[in-house]
Amino acid sequence: MTSRQVTLAEVAKEAGVSLATASRVLNGSTRQVSEELRERVLGTARRLGYLPNASAQALARNSSVLVGLVVHDIADPYFSSIAAGVTRVAEDAGLVVVLGTTGRDPRREVELVNTLRAHRARALVVAGSRTTDRSASRLLAEEITAFTAQGGRVACVSQAKLGTDTVVPANRSGARALARRLAALGHRRFAVLAGPPDLLVARDRLAGFKAGLADEGLDLPDGCVITSGFTRDGGHAAVADLIAARTGATCVFAVNDVMALGAMAGLREHGLRVPEDVSVAGFDDIPTLRDLVPALSTVRLPLEEMGERAARLVLDDVVAAPRTVRVAGEVVLRASTSPPSGTGLR
Repeated sequence: MTSRQVTLAEVAKEAGVSLATASRVLNGSTRQVSEELRERVLGTARRLGYLPNASAQALARNSSVLVGLVVHDIADPYFSSIAAGVTRVAEDAGLVVVLGTTGRDPRREVELVNTLRAHRARALVVAGSRTTDRSASRLLAEEITAFTAQGGRVACVSQAKLGTDTVVPANRSGARALARRLAALGHRRFAVLAGPPDLLVARDRLAGFKAGLADEGLDLPDGCVITSGFTRDGGHAAVADLIAARTGATCVFAVNDVMALGAMAGLREHGLRVPEDVSVAGFDDIPTLRDLVPALSTVRLPLEEMGERAARLVLDDVVAAPRTVRVAGEVVLRASTSPPSGTGLR
């Protein structure tokens, strides 16, 4: 075996054929080549250890084995669970998933879609909440339109804002149901760790929670809503603001599980017990957090199934108007919430 990559030109020269003929044989062109030439080129390529250029093959056949997956942060268990579902379906179809992470930067998201389009990816799944930045959303929509114009398929996981097939989790209705269940435990004073104000998924969950409290005749004052990063560290940092606000809340809702994890750690550092002093609930039911002590009350989303559904949307042969697949959430109350027994956050 050679220690360097053999070029197509070297194969053509060794086989005694033109570069165009060698390319037609090895890069999958539909143009016909005689069987004698075909065998000569293939035999030479094997002997020299030539590796075909996958991108050139895709261009020649107008197809690709690549499926792009764009997520905000693969270290976040929410996105890694969705990625597991996408990967499972793609690999079962004999395809290869190429992962890109944005770090929650809308410009990076557009760049990744552009790169996947340049590599003629067969399909693309974009998993991540949209923001209130209309300019960023417009640029992403334009890039997705260009991707589909060259024959690619696109599906999103989150809000149906981009005119594509979309898997939409029950953010509002799940948070609304959670609020009602927590009120049924006897809680009357709540605080919410609401994440970034420009993130639509966080805004939807806050709005749903407020609606659920209103159903029970309860209010959520503005001073009881704390904004922070949509991460474990964001939830941890928000606890100091929460305690300083002296809300009197007996129950804290964090708009995702990783924020709830950080909040529970912060509350412990301030000498508060969960749930004896204050109850805590999250959203998503991240599998890796199910062993948390005390076990976290949350809204369960079938995260891997959401990834699977998105992958099936982009890999099926149906050509239709954009489809929306709605995914229900399930309230799961565990040990981190209980009827109020103390004075709460004072």
